Amino acid sequence: MSWDLAQMPDQSGRTVLVTGVTSGLGTQTARELARRGARVVLAARNPEKLAATRAQLLQEIPDATFDELVVDLSSLVSVRSAAEDAARLGAIDVLVHNAGVMATPERRTDDGLDLQMATNHFGPFLLTGLLLPQLIASGNARVVSVSSNAHHLTKVAPLWDPRERRGRYSRWVVYSQSKLANLLFTFELDRRARAAGIPVRALAAHPGYAATHLLSYGQTMKGSGGLTSILDAVMKAGAQSAEMGALPTLMAATDDLPGGTYCGPGGLRQMRGLPRVVGSNRLSRDAGTQRRFWEISEATTGITYPSRIDGSRVTD
Repeated sequence: MSWDLAQMPDQSGRTVLVTGVTSGLGTQTARELARRGARVVLAARNPEKLAATRAQLLQEIPDATFDELVVDLSSLVSVRSAAEDAARLGAIDVLVHNAGVMATPERRTDDGLDLQMATNHFGPFLLTGLLLPQLIASGNARVVSVSSNAHHLTKVAPLWDPRERRGRYSRWVVYSQSKLANLLFTFELDRRARAAGIPVRALAAHPGYAATHLLSYGQTMKGSGGLTSILDAVMKAGAQSAEMGALPTLMAATDDLPGGTYCGPGGLRQMRGLPRVVGSNRLSRDAGTQRRFWEISEATTGITYPSRIDGSRVTD
């Protein structure tokens, strides 16, 4: 069964943190949540763009409540600093991992990680773990990760040392592995939360073929310019709008769905259309792969998620 904005319940009283809000899907996700009454925490790496996005949204929705959080998900140091700042927010009802990069040239972060894997998975993994007490405090939280149809393009999960360089770099292969990582994380987080008695559900979504700035930025590493504009125009010509692309994320963030649900467009090959519950590939559903990748992620980021909850405390 398909879903649309008319089915989104009132979000008053809820705090929703959305990463990557300064363009495309992130802006639209924040916009619709604010329209439904949520207090939306706008998170992005560029303070100037963050302030501009907040001002734009307030012009459209004057009575909305926004907070800002500066975080560069490609940097584990930045993620830890942002999590400390986020303590002022109190309980968090929904954490939406929307920020990401797509098919960028090979680049290593200061942590020795591939830029795509760091931004799309390891940063969000660490941020979720650090914010887990605030998610638990809400009493019924959810974590939504934005994946991609591209997860189907890889047949191999990244179960190796992420600081290890492995042969010739293929930007699209690494991107697909980072999107597979989103699903492995989602399914394992949901399983572990249930086993630990932690009131947090994990869900995932993908936008299908949507017009965003991701492709052009990945190819040019620039926010503007001739080639960037051309690539953006090509995307808009054949893709569905960012408004449509954000719907699966909004469905995962607000609809009455069980943990482990994956939402995506309901049209041909999940490329476009109103969202519904969709399936993912077999590799993403493999329990052993999920568990091993989780262990790698904990070792890489230096965080260990709690194994159970006792009353209001989480313990290792």
